[in-house]
Amino acid sequence: MLKEMRFESKPVSSFHKHNRLLVKFAASFLLLGLAFRLFYSDSIGLSVEPPPLADHETEPSSVPSFPPQTPPGPVDFPGNSSQTSQNVAVKCDIFTGDWVPDSSGPRYTNESCHVMESHQNCMKNGRPDSGYIYWRWKPRDCELRKFNPQRFLALMRNKSWAFVGDSISRNHVQSLICILSQVEQAVEVYHDKEYRSKRWHFPSYNFTLSVIWTPFLIGADIFEDMNGVSTSEIQLYLDKIDKTWTNQYNSFDYVVIGVGKWFLKTAIYHENNTVSGCHSCPGKNLTELGFEYSYRSALRVVFNFITHSDHKASVFFRTTTPDHFENGEWFSGGHCNRSLPFKEGEVDLKDVDNVMRNIELEEFEKAAKGSEEGVNLKLLDTTHLSLLRSDGHPGPYRQFQPFAKDKNATVQNDCLHWCLPGPIDTWNDLVMELLVNGDKYR
Repeated sequence: MLKEMRFESKPVSSFHKHNRLLVKFAASFLLLGLAFRLFYSDSIGLSVEPPPLADHETEPSSVPSFPPQTPPGPVDFPGNSSQTSQNVAVKCDIFTGDWVPDSSGPRYTNESCHVMESHQNCMKNGRPDSGYIYWRWKPRDCELRKFNPQRFLALMRNKSWAFVGDSISRNHVQSLICILSQVEQAVEVYHDKEYRSKRWHFPSYNFTLSVIWTPFLIGADIFEDMNGVSTSEIQLYLDKIDKTWTNQYNSFDYVVIGVGKWFLKTAIYHENNTVSGCHSCPGKNLTELGFEYSYRSALRVVFNFITHSDHKASVFFRTTTPDHFENGEWFSGGHCNRSLPFKEGEVDLKDVDNVMRNIELEEFEKAAKGSEEGVNLKLLDTTHLSLLRSDGHPGPYRQFQPFAKDKNATVQNDCLHWCLPGPIDTWNDLVMELLVNGDKYR
């Protein structure tokens, strides 16, 4: 009996020993898991700032979950307290994407906005199709929120903003004002003699918005009328900045700069108070330096001014805008009669646009790397997404009812500027994203 008891006691004792080992192992595993969870939640969930308000939101939403295509990872914390969207390890390139159908349509109509110029008012001028206003830009790896005019005006209270450049900049500022007019109508408080430079004020927010026409950004003598008829070559001073805008620079909190196409015009170049060459000037007995030389020189002067200015404005540099003239140019019967956006791979940049864009990227990169502390310089890269929108130009509808009397009339087309409303409205979505999430795109 004793032997049987001893025999039976050995397996019972062994069983209890194994149980104790299992319990200890399980407890250790649970404690380790709990510690990991606490550490993980502290490092990610508790410090993520809420996203910016969407148009329909009135209160900040709770901490968002990561997008389905992006696994949870380290958070890239923004350095600017005004940023309101979480930055995940895999950053989204908002300038690479596709145009996708959007049934919601435009943010304003040609009737609700009173600042657009007649040659951008495509609907009033009789454009028969309206499909071009039912698209939105969709970056490949994230969503781009639509511009929120209430939020923008709230951020711009007591601030001043300027668009500096050529007629594309004026086209852009009109788009912005059209969107903002859904909240408050702008009051025009200044215009120059030719109505090329203007300034508006939003009284409820004490927000000032300006457009300054300076198609070269540097010193220039221009002998061209409003219809593009020139009586002499442009005189371009490559080492002198245009004081038209720099004299006002210190009064601006935000500046959007963009030029390009004017550098393709015939011009005589001046440097160190002497003629140094030209572009497209046969018979002048001058060295042909090309537009590349003048464009690069101009951008260097501009970026040097910005990065060394005592006034630290937030500056957005907009890249070149491609035109879509087919079968000719604006002066030789070129047209743009497409009704749908291009898809990726269906169209390429023209050689001249590609050259300009490369110069822009190179000079911007140099300026950004060499900029002094406090300089806030951002790239507004609208070239690629604009390239895909041949359907968004006024075309023949830059004029009022161009085919009313003759359906086969020969009409000059505008395949450079943009209809309002139209694709250029998306540029403001990009500006807003750069504004609230600036450091994410440095």
